[in-house]
Amino acid sequence: MADNPLRHKPMPMTSIKNGDLFEVLPDVAGLTVQIVNVYFVGLPDSDDWVLVDTGMPDAMEQIVEAAMHRFGKDVPPKAILLTHGHFDHVGSAVELAEHWGVPIYAHPQEMPYLTGEERYPDPDPGVEGGLIAKLSGYFPNTPVNLRPFIHLLPEDGRVPGLPGWRWVATPGHTPGHVSFFRNEDRAMIVGDAFVTVRQDKLYQVLTQHKEISGPPRYFTPDWDEARESVKRLSALKPSVAMTGHGRPMSGDELVTGLETLALNFDKLALPSHGKYIDDSQ
Repeated sequence: MADNPLRHKPMPMTSIKNGDLFEVLPDVAGLTVQIVNVYFVGLPDSDDWVLVDTGMPDAMEQIVEAAMHRFGKDVPPKAILLTHGHFDHVGSAVELAEHWGVPIYAHPQEMPYLTGEERYPDPDPGVEGGLIAKLSGYFPNTPVNLRPFIHLLPEDGRVPGLPGWRWVATPGHTPGHVSFFRNEDRAMIVGDAFVTVRQDKLYQVLTQHKEISGPPRYFTPDWDEARESVKRLSALKPSVAMTGHGRPMSGDELVTGLETLALNFDKLALPSHGKYIDDSQ
């Protein structure tokens, strides 16, 4: 029986720099766009691939160049998948959809924020955290309008363009936040349901100091749902997690760290104070 390349162990992550295309699995590569990661799911030189999230505004050329490097010239993805609609995950969605002429998929509860109808709850610069949290009041929070490209993810959990994967509801950071999970090798793309860097602390972001953390504190309005989402992902026992912020994590480091976060969420992830903490008490 031929060896399945998708069962190979994930490549160790050493130094990941902004703008570097890094391979996590034989069929999954990532790209760091300023402060956030996007993921290319598909074997190299294949015409069967999808893009997960679209990074910051004005990142189209960088993402297209990385796609050309991995898949070849003029090979568009089958679809663009969104974990959620915050500015650093949809920043180049319109430009990429127009460039490639492909559909974008997201959870139904994200739709008001992706069709220009509603804006997310404002970030909380007063939340417990570091310098980035303090600066979060300046982050863009106006809704994008992805019509006519935006479509609903199928209700049955299937992922367009990704047979073998399913989407998992992981709300809290946003109402319709989703993660993507593959049963075969337990690979997981989690957006901001949890991250592997303390995203509110500038030094950790600059150095990409690796630690499993809850969702970014300054932009998470529902901590009860965020807690349940981390528990849901931990129960899946992922082999590798690819996060929106920070380096991919795998093996015992991931399983143990995620279990610890799930069991001690209030101590490790929940801020001691903040607008959305105070409102819930």
